[in-house]
Amino acid sequence: MVKVSIIGGSGYAGGELVRLLLDHPEVTIQQVTSERNAGKFVRSVHPNLRKRSDLKFSSVSDLQPVDVVFSALPHGVAMSQMAELRQKAPIVIDLSADFRLRDPADYPKWYGHDHQDPDLLGAFVYGIPELHRQELRSADLISSAGCMAATSILGLYPLFQAKVVDLSRPVVVEAKTGSSGSGGAPGLGSHHPERSGAMRSFKPTGHRHSAEIVQELTVDGQGPEVAFSATAIEAVRGILATSHVFLKEPLAEKEIWAIYRAAFKEEPFMRLVKEASGVHRYPEPKILSGTNWCDVGFERDPNSNRIVVMAALDNLVKGAAGQAVQAFNIRCGFPETTALEFAGLHPI
Repeated sequence: MVKVSIIGGSGYAGGELVRLLLDHPEVTIQQVTSERNAGKFVRSVHPNLRKRSDLKFSSVSDLQPVDVVFSALPHGVAMSQMAELRQKAPIVIDLSADFRLRDPADYPKWYGHDHQDPDLLGAFVYGIPELHRQELRSADLISSAGCMAATSILGLYPLFQAKVVDLSRPVVVEAKTGSSGSGGAPGLGSHHPERSGAMRSFKPTGHRHSAEIVQELTVDGQGPEVAFSATAIEAVRGILATSHVFLKEPLAEKEIWAIYRAAFKEEPFMRLVKEASGVHRYPEPKILSGTNWCDVGFERDPNSNRIVVMAALDNLVKGAAGQAVQAFNIRCGFPETTALEFAGLHPI
């Protein structure tokens, strides 16, 4: 059995890590930390885990050595504690933004602060398995992708890998996201009277996930210009990223199908969703709640070289905890789908 601990386990992503890893046949959860909830039962914060676990939260200062540490600490905190976490486990999987970007200069630009440990950035593998599976097999330091970045990247990377995108034109991405992406701390933006019924543009330009999209869609040193906007909608879970890209040359729809089929045919959690009719003919985040699936669809504009790509996932699972567990499975040599096979609910 692999002994793991979850740091920052009182947040939504931390709770999902606990839920998923409790069902992992090769894992024993040794500790779950939370400074403000130390000594309390984990189920007191994550009530869905009643009768599933008698674990209590502990302080990170009481952390014992384990095989793998999952860190779900807030952005900006993980980098200050990484040296200590690496002393507790040979493998660290970090869910924060602190080690996603390889260029130290990107942190002041996108996060407003210098990186405290820039020399360590190159040691982390970006944790989207569909892009970096081979590197993950031997990675001791893994950085999970941002939820909106992951959604956008997974929808677009087949076109970029096939080198059919016109890089002289910007890629326009509009991501709609549920409230859980903002975390569990209450605020005016998540207050029910303010959030209910809302369709609120909260970051029309300058969203930090843009940097990840550019980094991961760069092929042979050539990356796209990304125009990214984020919109809050009345939902708890889920992201729908609608991306507009222009092709170098006209491609028939069957050729685009072939590009996506080739990219996804061996991927256990990628589905191409494009039906001729019906309410679910394109990706829909609602039916992905609690799952590790990412659904991708596309539509070719008959009047131009524009392709509209739609990608959807659960921001707390495929966009966070599930992605981390999938990377963990790859690193530890377990079947990639272990503990991640929940098919979702319909209707929900």
